[in-house]
Amino acid sequence: MNEQDLNQLLDVVALLRPGQLLLVLAGVAVLAMVARVLRRSGEQLARRFPARRPLVLQSTNLAVFLVYVFGGTVLFFGVLAPPRELMIAVAGGLAVAVGLSLKDIVASLVAGVILLFDRPFNVGDRISFDGIYGEITAIGLRAVRLQTLDDNTVTIPNAKFITDAVASGNFGQLTMMITVDFHLDPRADLALARRVAHEAVVTSRYAFVRHPVTTVLEQRFFDDTLAVRLTVKAYVIDVVFEKAFQSDIVERVSEAFGEYGIPWAGGGNRHDG
Repeated sequence: MNEQDLNQLLDVVALLRPGQLLLVLAGVAVLAMVARVLRRSGEQLARRFPARRPLVLQSTNLAVFLVYVFGGTVLFFGVLAPPRELMIAVAGGLAVAVGLSLKDIVASLVAGVILLFDRPFNVGDRISFDGIYGEITAIGLRAVRLQTLDDNTVTIPNAKFITDAVASGNFGQLTMMITVDFHLDPRADLALARRVAHEAVVTSRYAFVRHPVTTVLEQRFFDDTLAVRLTVKAYVIDVVFEKAFQSDIVERVSEAFGEYGIPWAGGGNRHDG
């Protein structure tokens, strides 16, 4: 071991003194506590001001990100205060380690920064990705957490979103389009069916009536018989009511069709939400 290596080793030992280690651990604990308080405060504000929920959740996520980045930087340079020579040596070693074994993690970290600024989706968005559908609950340094409608938490590395396509249903907005399909007998009064469906949807308490409700007709085979598919497209007032609105549409439209004697394809109540 030459003199330079010995000096670097002594510098590392000096950094690992118990007092400094305790300060670093205490600092990490404080950062985690601050991040937790920020997340809880953001959730409370989102519940208190539901109309601003997407903005509150996005701001909270960015604040937590900045706390970890700047807090970690302060701890490293302020508490450990490594000498310049050691920093150069550590940087070289880290570069080799990253290149050999940590490239996927670093790719996700870089992708996390890109996601925060490019924003293909936001916290609170309902997205579809690789066959998974749910709401974005957090955009972290390494991964995105998504809550499915079955109440499962899915963690997806950030790097996946850089190369693969992702669809956002509401893209930072509270409202979102909901589509529900109904299959009718081709002999049904289609003009009446469209009018009845429209009236049934706009009277729903979940409907956002500032956006138009549209109905689309299409001939297709359904259960090996010719049918007419009636697609209802309407906006829900808040994405949290997505399934409630979808169920309400099915219930209201089906009941209205029964009242007006509008026949279903195959003689039964058929819909495909």
